[in-house]
Amino acid sequence: MKRYVIHDGEIDVRITEWGGEDKPVIFCLHGLGSTGLSFIEIAEELKGEYRVISIDAPGHGKTDPFTRAENYEMPSLANWLNHILDLLKINRFYFLSHSWGSFVSLFYILNFSEKVLGAILIDGGYQTKRRMSISLEEEVAFQEKDFEEFVETWEEFLDVAVFGDSRRTPLLLTAAKDLALVKDGKYYWHARGETGGNIISGMHKDETEDIYEKLPRHLDICLLRAALPESQAPYRNLTAGIFEQKSGATVKMIPNTSHMLHWDDPGAVIREIRERW
Repeated sequence: MKRYVIHDGEIDVRITEWGGEDKPVIFCLHGLGSTGLSFIEIAEELKGEYRVISIDAPGHGKTDPFTRAENYEMPSLANWLNHILDLLKINRFYFLSHSWGSFVSLFYILNFSEKVLGAILIDGGYQTKRRMSISLEEEVAFQEKDFEEFVETWEEFLDVAVFGDSRRTPLLLTAAKDLALVKDGKYYWHARGETGGNIISGMHKDETEDIYEKLPRHLDICLLRAALPESQAPYRNLTAGIFEQKSGATVKMIPNTSHMLHWDDPGAVIREIRERW
């Protein structure tokens, strides 16, 4: 694994990379509040077969935040992502994404499908805002407050903010270290509330449901969706069904997994990659 920073003309962007440059490229985009190490277990397993490149999104990890809120809107993010890929000299790649990253990936595919060989969405891209019971203002306020809260110890940060009751491994603990911002002896989430609020606003403004039918049918797109908690099943069933019907994508529910599906069952994602790519 190697980590380095590139400059896109306005902000510094951190890149994490595994595998040789002669291998097929898997480009990874994480969810809101995470970093490029979100995919660490998958990348470590596949580094002999693929070149895995994972970025810290704007305002996350060691990547600077955008200076303008409108840059977090989906069409702008797709164009920015294409610029980053050009800087990395990546012309053709497989797209692996999680949560918010999957929303961005669909807008990228809408505009730059010729570069994408296939896409796997990890419990993201289908949970449209218009079918939720929370308003834009309420969700932005929650996100801004949530990202600004803190705990007193590293152990509490791991228990409360990162893992809860989910599995822990040495690699995931490495990823967890990326998620903490330590200030005055207190442990904060590394992404700030303003970034979270801007991203939520962008998701409300540009809904993926409006582009499903415009996505290329020849491209192999697969959504791996979570099964837990069961209380979210009605909403997930509805939105995943709409996504499957309108986009023509494949949808698979992975048993016993939460929204952090790739942490709960990395093997399921790895098997899907090897079968499809």
